[in-house]
Amino acid sequence: MQQPEPDRLKTSQLVFFDLETTGLGQSCEIVQLAAVSGGHSLNLYVIPRGRIQRGAAKVTGFRVRRHRLYLHRQLVLTNSLREVLVSFIAFLQMLGRPLVVGHNIRRFDCPLLARALDELDLRAEFESSVSGCVDTLPLAREMLKDLCLQSFRQENLVRELLGVNYKAHDALEDVRALQALYSVLQPTPEVVCRHQFTLDTMKNKPTVKSKMPCNLPEERPLWEHIRQTVKATESKAEELNEL
Repeated sequence: MQQPEPDRLKTSQLVFFDLETTGLGQSCEIVQLAAVSGGHSLNLYVIPRGRIQRGAAKVTGFRVRRHRLYLHRQLVLTNSLREVLVSFIAFLQMLGRPLVVGHNIRRFDCPLLARALDELDLRAEFESSVSGCVDTLPLAREMLKDLCLQSFRQENLVRELLGVNYKAHDALEDVRALQALYSVLQPTPEVVCRHQFTLDTMKNKPTVKSKMPCNLPEERPLWEHIRQTVKATESKAEELNEL
């Protein structure tokens, strides 16, 4: 995957991506893969070879019984891991080498995805189908550093910036929420460049500054209006306390 230049990022399609897994370690397995791009979506399930850890089952609602996968006690249709990954690659190809966007994917989802792709000899096909990957966790930390948020977990950001709660830890709901969150953040191409990586570079330390020039849009993103509102509220409260 070649790192696209900032000007190309303005026209790149975005695919928001998430995994649900059997646990939190790097040896865990994929149970659900979901992706969304505009009105297009993909949502597929896999019966893992190993056990789903108790903590993960409690959070996600997944259970395996008699070689069948259940989500909140409802039977779900499953595919082989190969079928899931091939379908994901086809979804990406349909969108013309998009950027794959996810929350905390550099440290968690993408290493798991890379391991599965390597296992099934599909990595090269995946890499030729995307322009790169972007992690919205460090991106949000950079863009919202002045808001003094207690947590940058995706569900907290959605609650703080969009004012809604949603069913987290369901991959499809997560990617839909992330797509809405990203539309509020409206990161510039320069910011996106700073948080972009590939499967080959994801273990490298992220760069602090982008060396590539960008033509930045003049319109302020919505999150800046939110920040100004928060500052105005704090200022008003200080004035009242002085009275």
